[in-house]
Amino acid sequence: MRWFWIDRFIEFESGSYAKSVKNVTLAEEHLHDHFPGFPVMPGSLMIEGMAQTGGILLGEINDFEHIVILAKVPQMTFHSWACPGDQLIYTAKITNAGEEGGAVDVTAMVGDRLVAEGSIIFVHLDQSDSEFGKIDQKNFVFSMNLLGILDVGQAGTGEDQA
Repeated sequence: MRWFWIDRFIEFESGSYAKSVKNVTLAEEHLHDHFPGFPVMPGSLMIEGMAQTGGILLGEINDFEHIVILAKVPQMTFHSWACPGDQLIYTAKITNAGEEGGAVDVTAMVGDRLVAEGSIIFVHLDQSDSEFGKIDQKNFVFSMNLLGILDVGQAGTGEDQA
């Protein structure tokens, strides 16, 4: 199972806010069991998508110098659901950014319909801490050529770029 719950950034203003897209598709295995006959995107995975949007936004402020970890979801309200064929737009706005971590306010929308809203708190971990094995946050977040999701507004032509 893949662990990236956003497909692409569509807006990215460093240190302020970001918007990302998650296309919900029936090809995702979790939708076959959640729920049989009425597949909906699990709320926990929407939270993860919003956290990935906000975590990358927060990490980018310091050029991914810190390991950014979701610490707490103090408030989240679900108003609706997302089904296969829906396009979720996650928005994260930084409300606090400091040496120890930060916080974002987040929303999930399908068109004009509010699906979820809340806040997420992150902490920064010290990369030099021996318990974390010197994790390279930038390589972790942007492995498998994920860096391309930050190419806001740059659509491919389908031609070989060799």
